[in-house]
Amino acid sequence: MFFIGICGASCSGKSTLAKLLSDRLGDRCIHLRQDNYYIDQSPLPFEERCKVNYDDPDIFEHDALLADVTALKEGRSITSKGYDYAEHRRADPGEEIKPADVVIVEGIHAFFDPRLREMMDMKVYIQVDSDVCLLRRIKRDIRDRGRDVPSITAQYLATVKPMLDKYIRAYAQHADIILPGGGKNPLFLDMLCLYIDAHVPAANAQ
Repeated sequence: MFFIGICGASCSGKSTLAKLLSDRLGDRCIHLRQDNYYIDQSPLPFEERCKVNYDDPDIFEHDALLADVTALKEGRSITSKGYDYAEHRRADPGEEIKPADVVIVEGIHAFFDPRLREMMDMKVYIQVDSDVCLLRRIKRDIRDRGRDVPSITAQYLATVKPMLDKYIRAYAQHADIILPGGGKNPLFLDMLCLYIDAHVPAANAQ
């Protein structure tokens, strides 16, 4: 199994790159989103859930993500995870995910856990100007998460930008590849697919 980590700021293009690569590789690839491993906040009243810092690395279930990647590397199936961003609670589909030739893990803190980081065969950091990320985040949160501009702006100033400055920018030092401009990079995608075809044997190859 070839394990790729994709890291970068919120709305830098991590999910875009992971989806494009996953679409190209088809059944050979599994795409795991770190966002689906948020700690369940349902025990808290909804008003309190909204105040939680969802950009802090401690908000994720790192052990659960590590366990799932380890299982896949050992040839064992896992169950899919999910999160309801509007309600701030777990929403696991629980569907079976079988091992594949390539596993992608992407997230703002994908490089935080040194145990997971050391398992990665390739680490890609996407570097995009913070103002571009903010504009993308506003569009996404209004469209997909039912939020308004004032709440998005308040969250950005309170948690997103501070965590970007404190943690996420520094993850670039762990990267094998720093990709500027976002996830829509056809040349890089072509090169990565060629590399995988050349170096990652298909599981059903004779």
